Amino acid sequence: MKTIRLSKTDLAYVDAGQGTPVLLVHGFPLDHTMWDAQIAALAATSRVIAPDLRGFGKTPPAPGDAERGISMEAFADDLVELLDALAIREPVVFVGLSMGGYIGWQFARKHGGKLRALVACDTRAIADNDEARAGRIKTAEKVAEAGSVIVADAMEPKLFAQSTFDKKPEIVGAIRKVMESTPPAGVAAALRGMAARPDVTNFLPSINVPTLVLVGEHDAISPAAEMKTIADAIPGAEYVVIPRAGHMTTVEEPVAVNEALSQFIDKLRS
Repeated sequence: MKTIRLSKTDLAYVDAGQGTPVLLVHGFPLDHTMWDAQIAALAATSRVIAPDLRGFGKTPPAPGDAERGISMEAFADDLVELLDALAIREPVVFVGLSMGGYIGWQFARKHGGKLRALVACDTRAIADNDEARAGRIKTAEKVAEAGSVIVADAMEPKLFAQSTFDKKPEIVGAIRKVMESTPPAGVAAALRGMAARPDVTNFLPSINVPTLVLVGEHDAISPAAEMKTIADAIPGAEYVVIPRAGHMTTVEEPVAVNEALSQFIDKLRS
């Protein structure tokens, strides 16, 4: 793993392979390791960049982030700064899961010239309702005292298909460990940012790059039916359901996810 100095933080990232640049953006409250299987598969034919977002993994938050929050647009700006620092001029394939998908909408909206294609995994286009927004703010206030374990406790039951809990407990345990070790300041900052994120439903029809919408069959956070409406709203978007997976498709069914991503990226080259 490498580190590069950006204006707000020292950002940690993986840079593997050569070819079409593919930017893998992790979900909340995780880090780049949720993409390990995808990094290994895609780096054979692409240049894969997988950062730890500001406040996650090995990337520290900036002073005041926990109190102010980090908007989804600010995360997107960080990623553009990373690409510029790495001298990546070619438009990228942006792949974002959950919160990474929220960031993807803002990347497409604000930095569309840097976008070759978009992959929205297990994410949402609608904003939080009042109850969800209040819940995020309350948790952001609590996490400084109670630690990130309270977020892990709340999220773990919703992240996986039942078959993953039953047959792949080691995956559940590994993700749990990452969530618990995420810095509380980063958790609070992202919670505030997600609570304030805009509804992008009306933006979807203006996305004019090849798009793949991918979702786990049993996703309880961003249900398959909801993601189908996202795919239907984006001109020409492809829609793929990953069988036997919940919200964490990339670790629950990595072979199926890798196949879907590889086929999508291969078509961009033809």
